Amino acid sequence: MKLKNTLSAVGGFLSGAVNGLLGAGGGMIAVPMLAKSGLEAKKSHATSVAVILPICVFSSILYLTDGRVTLGDAAPYLLWGALGSIIGSWLLTKIKDVWLHRIFGVLMLWAAVRMLFR
Repeated sequence: MKLKNTLSAVGGFLSGAVNGLLGAGGGMIAVPMLAKSGLEAKKSHATSVAVILPICVFSSILYLTDGRVTLGDAAPYLLWGALGSIIGSWLLTKIKDVWLHRIFGVLMLWAAVRMLFR
């Protein structure tokens, strides 16, 4: 049990650090970590969102108070992001696990390629 707690702490720390540093991406660490802990695929993805939400809120507050971003910068994306999250959470209940894994893998690879060549 102690090893599982240590792995959870390390995974949580890395998720927060990556999310704060890159502005996103904590889920790329959280989803595999949660799956490794025994959660089924869909529950791992849903739990990742629940883990990342407070991390994003905290990072947002730090960026806003430090003046590195304004609410005006984010405003054009908020409505569409909310709509996308509604559709995505609905799709999560409909999609087969194998396609969820494939989509997640393709998005991780796409993000990696974009970062390597930018």
